Amino acid sequence: MKNRTANIVRKTNETEIELQLVIDGNGKSKIATGIGFFDHMLEIFSKHSLFDLTINMKGDLRSDDHHMIEDAGIALGEALRLALGEKKGIIRFGSAILPMDEVLCLAAVDLSGRFSFASDYVPVREKVGDLSTEMVNHFFLSFAVNAGMNLHFQFLNHGENEHHRIEAMFKAFARALRIASERDSRIAGMIPSTKGVL
Repeated sequence: MKNRTANIVRKTNETEIELQLVIDGNGKSKIATGIGFFDHMLEIFSKHSLFDLTINMKGDLRSDDHHMIEDAGIALGEALRLALGEKKGIIRFGSAILPMDEVLCLAAVDLSGRFSFASDYVPVREKVGDLSTEMVNHFFLSFAVNAGMNLHFQFLNHGENEHHRIEAMFKAFARALRIASERDSRIAGMIPSTKGVL
């Protein structure tokens, strides 16, 4: 069975990214974006999706973290789309309700080939560590656009801790995406859509 992988090299005047994604992995990661808390969230994403993920990034962080986080989302979305290929035999839909201490977060995805994004995450703090919290939704938006994915987040309990809210989003997304991208032997070789294409 074909190993679903993608390699992305993306260079702009603002960032340089080398990324490898292996969907059928074991959750191993090697992340270096220059933004410590963001690295931690991407490691969490890898661990709970079981995607192997390697990211090396360089860019100008003197002003802020906008371009680095946005471009990481773009590259990850492109990598997922390429690695999934025609999407034959995948489950396509996935969702997870995930508790993170006092926070309860729902994530749902549809690997439909069409973009849509909705989230009720509203930051209370400006930063967690060296990550600008306003960039959390923007990262997931960039990911969803470039993957061609419906992605929804809803907090069933917003809780009190910003770190917990963000971590719950990354973990719930990872679990939902893991389910959606898994192969179903009953539809091997088939596109999970009445259209016949995703």
